Amino acid sequence: MKLPEPRSPKKITGFPTGSSKVAVMKTTPQTILEDTQRTMEMAGLKNVLKPGVTTILKDNISWHFPFPGANTTPWQMEGTILGLKKNGLNDVVCVQNKTVVTDAFKGEDLNKYTPLFKKYQIPVLFNFREGDMKWIEYSPKSPLLVLDQIFPDGIQIPDYFFGKNIVHLPTVKCHIYTTTTGAMKNAFGGLLATHRHYTHTWIHETLVDLLAIQKEIHSGVFAVMDGTTAGNGPGPRTMYPVEKNLILASADQVAIDAVAAKMMGFDPLSIKYINLAHQCGLGCGDPREITLVGEDISRENWHFSVGDNTASRAGDILWFGPLKRLQNIFFRTPLVNLFIFGSEFYHDYYRWPFRDHRVFTRWLRQTQWGKLFASYPPIE
Repeated sequence: MKLPEPRSPKKITGFPTGSSKVAVMKTTPQTILEDTQRTMEMAGLKNVLKPGVTTILKDNISWHFPFPGANTTPWQMEGTILGLKKNGLNDVVCVQNKTVVTDAFKGEDLNKYTPLFKKYQIPVLFNFREGDMKWIEYSPKSPLLVLDQIFPDGIQIPDYFFGKNIVHLPTVKCHIYTTTTGAMKNAFGGLLATHRHYTHTWIHETLVDLLAIQKEIHSGVFAVMDGTTAGNGPGPRTMYPVEKNLILASADQVAIDAVAAKMMGFDPLSIKYINLAHQCGLGCGDPREITLVGEDISRENWHFSVGDNTASRAGDILWFGPLKRLQNIFFRTPLVNLFIFGSEFYHDYYRWPFRDHRVFTRWLRQTQWGKLFASYPPIE
């Protein structure tokens, strides 16, 4: 297969333009549930999500282990559920996906979502179970940058997603391949199947294409982003957790990612996926054109930096470096299993037991958010 050549971004017509709104609130463990609901309302939840249809909760499990900053927090999940129900959106379903490095079942248990699903009677579906949903071919109406070239035999997405609202639940954190990761990246696992690793060399263009598809298939798209503990360093897993005590919400997936990036200390328009989405008219990536409501964050600059780990160094060579032209051999043949094993071994059998579990236990013991996490009930 010839390597794709990304197309130049084209303005997509038919999507709302103009001022984009992002709500940001300072919060505490004592007020987080009420603050989350208020933030959702300030961001215009009622104007975006269609009443009377199912709303999909798409949580973010970057690592099945409960590493602070990496995953949707239980209070983010609970506050969002309460905010939806308060505003008459009672038909709520969570959709989980699996990746080559995360286990959805272990992730929802260790991150304490399962008792919340039981408490609020939220059904959970899995996009990799045929009994829950099927993958069907979809031909996007919008001009794509690269996705149709990566999957020349057809783009497959879950049939269950059509005509439903979706609420993304990302966290504020860095990412080794995209600098930051948030609402736009959260669609990656849900909308693409297990061959999503084919897209890594063109990950920025892929995220833009997925946002265009979301705007076509969903009745409403919204995001609630947790910044109570943010992730600095080589994310989305092996990071340095930093308490920031913030919660964000927006209907503009580009704008909320841009605001999070700016607070982390990055120029949003220098991040390729934000810039491309801005150029395509899929949202606003320029902080000067975003309407902020809630907290004054104009002086926030956390001076985050991504850095490297073993996984990122290998990825730089294989996805973006001199070996990328051989990726069809490495990643579209059984050789891919060697890389999957290597990633699993590095993260689950080296990083977690020998390094990152200590970070987690220290966070549990010493921080207000760690103590709140400990207060949530484990699975029965």
